[in-house]
Amino acid sequence: MALILCVETSSTNCSVALASDTASAIDNSYGVLHCIDLLEDNSDSYSHGERLHVFIDQILKRNNYTVQDLDAIAVSEGPGSYTGLRIGVASVKGMCYALDIQMIAVNTLESLAVQNTANSDYTVAMLDARRMEVYAAVYKGTELVEKPAAVIFDDDTFVRFRESVKTTFIGTGVEKFENLVKDAAHNYVTSNPTAVTMCDIAILKHKKNDTVDVAYFEPFYLKEFKAG
Repeated sequence: MALILCVETSSTNCSVALASDTASAIDNSYGVLHCIDLLEDNSDSYSHGERLHVFIDQILKRNNYTVQDLDAIAVSEGPGSYTGLRIGVASVKGMCYALDIQMIAVNTLESLAVQNTANSDYTVAMLDARRMEVYAAVYKGTELVEKPAAVIFDDDTFVRFRESVKTTFIGTGVEKFENLVKDAAHNYVTSNPTAVTMCDIAILKHKKNDTVDVAYFEPFYLKEFKAG
């Protein structure tokens, strides 16, 4: 049995989950197979520094595990909030180093796209990047169609997917995009990333030994940080 702790801190949602390759999944709406427990809190104050380690301790204790039972820890690598990503990655690196276990990186947009349960041809996962910009990637099922990029909204943004096929737009940048395009033909889901949808991805990566170097790994910021 593989037991993996999943940590998601790329948005306002401080989220941790436990994934197992043998246990039955908790009841959730995303069709995730391997999530056995979830603990999260979405606060506009970005409470990750205060809550993350408390949540990790609580989720392990209530499932009768200790950190020594973990086979690996998965972290949401970004893109997303600079502060949130730094906290999550630093915490996971410290734990993996101390426990001498594997570290797994999960792309935040890939995990976000898993939340789409609607009947649509494509999924555009997008995270708010301030003003009229988002971090976005396009998926067809689990296949990456357009790689993560910083996208500035205009009338032609994602026009290929808006004009010819049924598309689901999902994430924290959806509301401002929907207000801009005013196109009712598609699905618009405002949602934060969550550790639930990291679980199946993390289990698959663990089986493939798809891990990262604990010492040298850095968050996927996508673009340079600029204050203000």
